[in-house]
This record gives sequence, structure tokens and C-alpha cells, in this order.
Amino acid sequence: MNQVIAVVFGVTLTPWKLVGYTGVLLFAGRWVVQVLATRAQGKPTIPRLFWIMSVTGSAALLAYFTFGKNDSVGVLSNLFPMSVAIYNWIMDARARRAAGAQAAENV
Repeated sequence: MNQVIAVVFGVTLTPWKLVGYTGVLLFAGRWVVQVLATRAQGKPTIPRLFWIMSVTGSAALLAYFTFGKNDSVGVLSNLFPMSVAIYNWIMDARARRAAGAQAAENV
């Protein structure tokens, strides 16, 4: 996975770097999702996709820093945000499930 795919503008691309770049795009792109959801709702909103992108982006970055770069600083810097995103995703799922059960009781 460390073989050179291409060199673009002086940057050497390898499969592991593509995994890392994908993680960065997902992790940064989650804010675009949040802004669009807030704009659509007219109030600050964090959609479920935000948490999915957080966990997926963190997982990709964690894989890159663990296997592609062997960088303990990168690993540690992604463990905490990933654990928070997983926790919030679980809490969101529980809240939606409870709201669905409440709505079913009111029918």
C-alpha cells in the first residue's frame, strides 16, 4: 500500500495517502453538512450524517496513522474525537428511537 501511484504537484500519492485524504475530506466535510442542515432548519442543527462522517473520517485517519504512517501522535489525535462521535451517534439513535416509540404511543 506504500507503492507510488502518482506524483501530483510534487506530492507523492500512495494508497495510504488516499485513505488519509479521504479521512480528512470526510472529517472536514461534516461541517458543510452541518451548515446545510442548519440553513434548512433555520436553527443550529447537527444531523446524523455529521456523526457518520465524523466516525468514518476518524476511522480512515486512524487507519492511515496506524498502518500507513505508524505515527502515534496521529493515532492519539484521532482516538478522542472518534470516541466522542461514536457516543453522540449512539445518543442520537437512542433519542430517535425514543421519539419514534413516543409517537407510536400517541397514535
